[in-house]
Amino acid sequence: MTLNRRQFTGLGLAALAAPASIIRPAFAQPKPGDELVVGIWGGAQEKIVKEFIEPKLVEKYGCKISYVLGGTTDRRARAYAERGRPSFDVLYLNIYESRQAVADGVTQAPTGAVERFDALYPLAQKGGYGVAFNPCTVVYDGTAAQTPVTSWKDMWNPEWKGRIAWPNGLGAEGISALMMTAKSFGYGIDEFDKVLAKVAELKPFAGIQSSQAQLYDMIDQNVADLSVEFASFTQKYKETRNSDCMIAEPEEGMAVTMNVACITEGTRNQKLAEEWINLHLSEEVMVAYAREVYYSPTVKDVTMPDDVKDKVITGGQVDSLVDFDWDYINAHRAEWQAKFDRVLAG
Repeated sequence: MTLNRRQFTGLGLAALAAPASIIRPAFAQPKPGDELVVGIWGGAQEKIVKEFIEPKLVEKYGCKISYVLGGTTDRRARAYAERGRPSFDVLYLNIYESRQAVADGVTQAPTGAVERFDALYPLAQKGGYGVAFNPCTVVYDGTAAQTPVTSWKDMWNPEWKGRIAWPNGLGAEGISALMMTAKSFGYGIDEFDKVLAKVAELKPFAGIQSSQAQLYDMIDQNVADLSVEFASFTQKYKETRNSDCMIAEPEEGMAVTMNVACITEGTRNQKLAEEWINLHLSEEVMVAYAREVYYSPTVKDVTMPDDVKDKVITGGQVDSLVDFDWDYINAHRAEWQAKFDRVLAG
């Protein structure tokens, strides 16, 4: 499901991704000693790719793999500075960064040159190659709820007054919360002032949360009872720290967020980059992501084991994820951030 400027209707795939039939020109075959540079998040994601992807590529080609780790801010800035002459070959970005990077000529639109492209859900064929769905939704302390949260509108129920930790700014959680407010109350994406006014009705907030760690501490310390956060990380928190934490499945749907593997424009290791991503889309890696951090698979032909299948999004559930008009959002990001700071964070 995709929200556009006024009607929140679907975005055409063709506008954002090249058809699977379009294959890039032939590139030289990888040779021993070639070095693939991968920019990715550290922690569990680094561990998984080093265990399941790197050894296979190294064994097949005798190549080297090096990593640039950390958050996307520095990585993205470096990729833009190197546009057309990249030091990165594969760059992992979030959903809105990946689509903007293709439009800006920093990364390539996805194509069928990656063998498992056709196995991807259509939603994961935009802006690059989606490798993990990580939906955003309402999360809350079940002991503080008079009734279960079944709609994004439930945040406006009086029981949550003064107990909400609103997500900061226009990051993944923040934009999800704002755009799902728009969808739930029937506002167009170009009616941002109305969205902010509606969210302002929830004030005073218990706080503005800027990370999962901060939110979970706020819940543990009884500072806040409800927020908008990634379902995957919250499932981990629920199982390891707080079994009372609930992850809502609102009737309007969860907001889609996604990790995307992108190939840089101008890479000298095109085939290695395509094979790296193809391995990332394998069932083995999808299952490892699900088990380690409850990331949901982006490919249609993966079978999730019993121990995780009820904790991730699969099959028809993917169709219920709500996508947004990222072109419009990205074009108004600076303006919206200033308004957010003035109306909600101030």
